[in-house]
Amino acid sequence: MEKGCRFGTHRVLEPQGVLPQAAVKIDNTMTIRANEILVDVTALNIDSASFRQLEEEAGHDMEKVKAKILAIVSQRGKMQNPVTGSGGMLMGKVAKIGEDLKGKIDLQEGDALATLVSLSLTPLKIEEIKGIKPEIDRVEVKAQAILFESGLYAKLPADLPENLVLAALDVAGAPAQTAKLVKPGDRVLILGAGGKSGMMCCYEAMKRVGPTGWVVAADRGEASRDLLLKNGFCHAYFAEDATKPVAVLEKALEANHQEEYDIAINVVNVQNTEMSTILPVKDKGIVYFFSMATSFTKAALGAEGVGKDVTMVIGNGYTKGHAEITLQELRESPKLREIFERLYL
Repeated sequence: MEKGCRFGTHRVLEPQGVLPQAAVKIDNTMTIRANEILVDVTALNIDSASFRQLEEEAGHDMEKVKAKILAIVSQRGKMQNPVTGSGGMLMGKVAKIGEDLKGKIDLQEGDALATLVSLSLTPLKIEEIKGIKPEIDRVEVKAQAILFESGLYAKLPADLPENLVLAALDVAGAPAQTAKLVKPGDRVLILGAGGKSGMMCCYEAMKRVGPTGWVVAADRGEASRDLLLKNGFCHAYFAEDATKPVAVLEKALEANHQEEYDIAINVVNVQNTEMSTILPVKDKGIVYFFSMATSFTKAALGAEGVGKDVTMVIGNGYTKGHAEITLQELRESPKLREIFERLYL
């Protein structure tokens, strides 16, 4: 059995010399190399920004969304939205393990897992799309995928339902980075707080700021206000369109006693929200962009244009221990788990 590059470059068809995520097309032949894992896939969780774009382009017609997903995978060998550049993650069972990996990893054939690397770099072949749940960005499939030697994964725990785990791990990087960035006493603003990543970030921020901190949640409408406040996921809430930076700034300062924030976290799934995240943050503060709709150019030049000396963190979907941190939130908070079970199962 031939061995491939641990990062998957042997699967790149075009352009040559790049890694699989940056490739326009990769080889999705489901014959594995000695250091690859074959996965029988049951569900895809499409990145929120990507699914929103696909849905709007299709006029909210799920049959057209299905056709677009199949076309993308056929053309690229992977599920990478050509507009947003993002992918998502998958859930399935191990079908076969390459001979070089057997005994060296904590997986056996038949184990249920969720991948923690993006679909934008994962070789994928879809036989059938069985259904789409647009309210949770989930696509149920009969498919196969390849996990590279360097690919991250999480074995599905026995104490949590599989679909609940998939919903949480899809955004695992956001609450885990929040846990590492937020300190006791911090003033924290979370934009896009009503979604699953937003709620988890709110919960983690509340835990980390302690009794001397302050967490403000914001979303486009009022629908999430009671959910977040009544469950103790934030201290204050305001509704505003995150593409309107001055309006967001005014409401953010009002919600924080006219003071700027130590940290702002952006998990919004639409474009042009960079300045709404930057403006409320004080000099030397932190701006964390988890949203895949973020433009580095707009953020960097925008901060320069308004004279903001802030540290901007790009939302790496991986940080050490992110799966464990995220699943622990569901275990330790009955309220958060109940909400996730009601909204995302």
